Amino acid sequence: MTVTTETSTDYAALIARLSLEEKVELLTGETAFTLPGHGGIGLAPLAFSDGPTGVRGLKFIGGDAVALFPNATLVSGAWDDDVARQVGEMLSEEARRQGIHVVLGPTINLHRTPLGGRLFEAYSEDPYLTGRTAVHYVKGLQGSGTAACLKHLVANESEELRNFMDSRLSEEALREVYLLPFEMAVDDAEAWSMMAAYNDVNGVPATEQDEVQNQIVKGEWGWEGLIMSDWFATKRTAESANGGLDLVMPGPDGPWGAHLVAAVRDGRVAESIVDEHLTRLLRLADRTGGLDTGAGHRTFDEVLPAPDSDIRAEQLKRIAARGMVVVKNDAGTLPLGETVTAETLAVIGRHALETQDMGGGSAQVNAPYYATIAEGVRAVYGDGAIVLDGPGVRRRPLDLDPAAATHPGTGEPGVEITLEDADGRVLKQYTSGVGMLTVGFDDDFEGKPARVTLRTRYAHDGGPADLGVVGTARWSVTYTDPAGHERAVDVDQEVAGMDPGEGVLFPPAMKRTVELAADSVVTAVADLYDIDWAGRLLPRTELNLAPESHLLTMGGGGKLALSLAPTEPDANELIAAAAEAARAAGTAVVVVGLTEEDETEAADKTTLALPGRQDDLVRAVAAAAARTVVVVNAATPVLMPWLDDVDAVLIAGLPGQEGGHAIAAVLTGELEPTGRLVTTYPAADGAAPAWNTTPGEDLGLEYADGVAIGYRGYDASAELEPLFWLGHGLGYGSWEYDDVALAGAAGPLAVDVQVRNTSARDSRETVQVYYRPADATQPVRLAGYQGVQVAAGADATVRVECDARLFRRWDAQANTWAELNGGELIVARGLGDVRGRVELG
Repeated sequence: MTVTTETSTDYAALIARLSLEEKVELLTGETAFTLPGHGGIGLAPLAFSDGPTGVRGLKFIGGDAVALFPNATLVSGAWDDDVARQVGEMLSEEARRQGIHVVLGPTINLHRTPLGGRLFEAYSEDPYLTGRTAVHYVKGLQGSGTAACLKHLVANESEELRNFMDSRLSEEALREVYLLPFEMAVDDAEAWSMMAAYNDVNGVPATEQDEVQNQIVKGEWGWEGLIMSDWFATKRTAESANGGLDLVMPGPDGPWGAHLVAAVRDGRVAESIVDEHLTRLLRLADRTGGLDTGAGHRTFDEVLPAPDSDIRAEQLKRIAARGMVVVKNDAGTLPLGETVTAETLAVIGRHALETQDMGGGSAQVNAPYYATIAEGVRAVYGDGAIVLDGPGVRRRPLDLDPAAATHPGTGEPGVEITLEDADGRVLKQYTSGVGMLTVGFDDDFEGKPARVTLRTRYAHDGGPADLGVVGTARWSVTYTDPAGHERAVDVDQEVAGMDPGEGVLFPPAMKRTVELAADSVVTAVADLYDIDWAGRLLPRTELNLAPESHLLTMGGGGKLALSLAPTEPDANELIAAAAEAARAAGTAVVVVGLTEEDETEAADKTTLALPGRQDDLVRAVAAAAARTVVVVNAATPVLMPWLDDVDAVLIAGLPGQEGGHAIAAVLTGELEPTGRLVTTYPAADGAAPAWNTTPGEDLGLEYADGVAIGYRGYDASAELEPLFWLGHGLGYGSWEYDDVALAGAAGPLAVDVQVRNTSARDSRETVQVYYRPADATQPVRLAGYQGVQVAAGADATVRVECDARLFRRWDAQANTWAELNGGELIVARGLGDVRGRVELG
């Protein structure tokens, strides 16, 4: 394939004006999320932002409010190109409103094992569904001049020891599975940038992958875009520059700069390679309006929807609902009928009151509001709707509830935060409504902080309270009641692992239960560590680090937070009250799920079981209520030991700032949940084609499932039977299929299917086509899908085009693609519900 650029700028002429030092300076970030400009060649500073579920801006924590979108599995769960494109268009609006040139997304790694902590950011276990969703997301985003960044290149499917683990996979799996989404987004959407991953691939760091970056992506695919590093991922200077990496992030420190100048001077890196990297950077700037070629730089002066506008609310609510999946619905339990009223419905569970709208890590944003399920239900049924708490779900302290804290001096909501240097000089003091911050990463003040103090007044009734702190520091926490009595808790929290990013993404935490009087003043003082990562990691030769490794520049700091809330109620009492309310109401909706502790960057799960006593809650309610609906507020598979005991199950994902309203609209039937599963759900822990995320002693993680990822592996196994297949989803319609046949000979391979909506309501169906090759060594694979809206009782003929890239295999011996012939096409609603077959000659 050959990809051409739409620009005609003479980049070589611009580069010729620069000295080597000036060239190299432009190839490392200036700050955490910006690049340096150069007036001499018309290059403006470029701004990047994390973006899988919203465009956060240039601050990791505490930035401006931005729209929080439904998570990636709800976007892909719609199985709809238009939804993906609309999300890209809206994200571009969010980026332009903030002056952002590049959005760091989509995440197109795969759901190889359901334990992966970061799966909520990624679309699916299936490479074709992932790639097709990415194509239309990228088209929507880049259609208005905002660059997409495909990440993370490549085989980056787990978080444990992610900076050092070695993903070991066959050439067939690399080509057919893990590179396919990147290939599709390059071939079909011409994505403008990519991000190289933290991990090694078959013994070579991703940032140094000559085979992947130079030979395949830039060579075979003819791609003209830019490859940047993941943040702090670049381990060596010459190897990464020669291996195809174009840009090191973040800045201003790093393994390039003076190191790269020296490498050019001593002949380890040719200056022409530096020029090639800079050409790609200038092209990215040109495409996003950051290069003045005569018309000036791009201006960001449009009037765009505000994050809390009615326009944005309607869009986000609709998209969230479209991706939700009904996996069980006995006797038409959903949607709830008109006979269900505020008096006959009980909504139960911690997630009903504290709905999880996003995952953890770099995907988090500061949303203008978070609509809980309790709020959504009360908006429909009135303030008298019965909503009850459930057992706690967290192992770590929750970030401060703003309603439980006021500034000790002014009385305004929030926490007073003071940052001081080693000499006690105040670097910054301000009031925060969230009680957390980051230091040493994206600081917006001069000087180096050595101490951070967080002070607040406990604006709650007295009694047992959970008091905690989060962050790498020597903490001294005091709480003083109105009478002047003071108590103290001291704790020393240091990063224990080998990941310098742990302090930002998954820092150590402490929580204590204390007796706290109303209006007590809580003061948490954090004396920061300055961690010597070079001394800690360089002696470990198996890590293959060089002294210039970007990881070694991270030091201490990271996320710091104060946690303060009334102590959890007794779980037994909550379950008993829930059962009694369910019995009295008749219809119960139990909301269960995971939190950002479970679905997060920097940590994987160890089980698919719901945390806390949520399973006990479901069982007790199901035994008491006449009808029980379970809403799963999680993006990734969970175990359902109570499945046979309940009437309906809705997978709601992490639905964004409009989540509570979207779920209420789905429960009542205002909106139809037309989603289909994007990942196969295992029936038990360990019962999956791939499970382990822990590298061995040699840091290797074997991708032993090869090309038989997810549902492909289940299909090939005589022993594994999933709980739910990829593609499963009931919606609120019912469907008959007829006249399954190959389409005409002209054009791509396609299947025509007649579908009939046999239900009493208009509904949307998604027709899926899988290809099973004649070669028994080749797994089944999704090859096409198409959605259709059909009126109640009506018929429609659906044409599903198959993607030719799924009818090939990689011949590693010949080092080329080979065509697959024969076999059959399977028309299905997931492989657990096959509706027709077509033989191929």
